[in-house]
Amino acid sequence: MIRVAIADDQALVRSAFALLLRSDPRIELVGEAADGVEAVELARREQPDVMLMDVRMPRLDGVEATRRIVGQPGNRTRVLILTTFDLDEYVFGALQAGAGGFLVKDVEPEGLLRAIEVLAAGESLLAPRATTRLIEEYLARRPAPSGPPPPGLAGLTAREREVLAAVGRGRTNAEIARELFITYATVKSHVSHLLTKLDARDRTQLVVLAHEFGLLG
Repeated sequence: MIRVAIADDQALVRSAFALLLRSDPRIELVGEAADGVEAVELARREQPDVMLMDVRMPRLDGVEATRRIVGQPGNRTRVLILTTFDLDEYVFGALQAGAGGFLVKDVEPEGLLRAIEVLAAGESLLAPRATTRLIEEYLARRPAPSGPPPPGLAGLTAREREVLAAVGRGRTNAEIARELFITYATVKSHVSHLLTKLDARDRTQLVVLAHEFGLLG
């Protein structure tokens, strides 16, 4: 059972998400929050596996709420940012604050349920249609690379490069396993090796590296 919480300042949106979540027998809805302050307290009290987080909320926005949730001692809650626009200015800050990923609110119901499953399994997720645009915008906002590629890049195996390219295209571990005809566990192992070899903080940083150094294949 995946324990999920909702944080959104619009009651109608919360009700719609709650109805969807309650329709799935794999999911338990453990609470709702109408702003960022309530979201932080809800996460502390209930420790959901996944928190659906709006970004524009009163009292405390979703970016700061995410930062506080992720920073709580012993936190295990993964935050999934839900935004109206696929390049909402807050998305960058939310990912930097530790969000596990983001989706646009017009995602199909099956897509949202799948995203919850992906995050609960410990993976990260970026809205597929926005991944390239997100990274391009991110790279445009940051200073130009100050040096050569990470030292570990030259030491990647051919298979690790294939996995990195797939990660850069926004694929989940399950999708990579199907595309490369390898097991899910093998993909997880490759991603773990990539994080170590490239000294990357998280999966999102791997996506940035793949785009920045032209490794998408």
